[in-house]
Amino acid sequence: MFVAGAVASVAGAYFIHDSADSGGEQAKKGGAGMLKGIDPVISPELLKTLAEMGHGDEILFADAHFPGRTNARELIRADGIPVDRLLKAIVPLFELDSYATPVIMTAPVEGDQLDPTVEARFRKALGYTGEIEFISRDELYARAKRAFAVVQTGETAKYGNVFIKKGVTPVA
Repeated sequence: MFVAGAVASVAGAYFIHDSADSGGEQAKKGGAGMLKGIDPVISPELLKTLAEMGHGDEILFADAHFPGRTNARELIRADGIPVDRLLKAIVPLFELDSYATPVIMTAPVEGDQLDPTVEARFRKALGYTGEIEFISRDELYARAKRAFAVVQTGETAKYGNVFIKKGVTPVA
């Protein structure tokens, strides 16, 4: 009798197999259930959401402190994974909008400052050098409610929220 269970890991997926002829449990990296070319930090739910989005739709990659349950039509959990790690994973699958500013971040509240390394990490992960729109905290919450989905991440950086807008996916 074959029993399989999966244990997720940020570095990859591990599948534990127990079969009569194996003599016990055995962990293998990769294996059944994995897709070629799909980074394992992309959950099946996130992959489905990205595929369902149309051009102009926005998805918010929110920090760990974002009130996701309050401000999301659809909430996807990605606990423990920083925003830039998720952005880097989806870049090969996601076309940024070329007709509107495709990257939107949170502006600091009056009297506060942004940490420039946060924007730099997000730009690097996206491979993006274009304009970024900055919005207020109130607009962040309003826009999140209109977004296609919100991904609640493990990002702990202050103002570590970023919307990305989907463009038209080129036909290969």
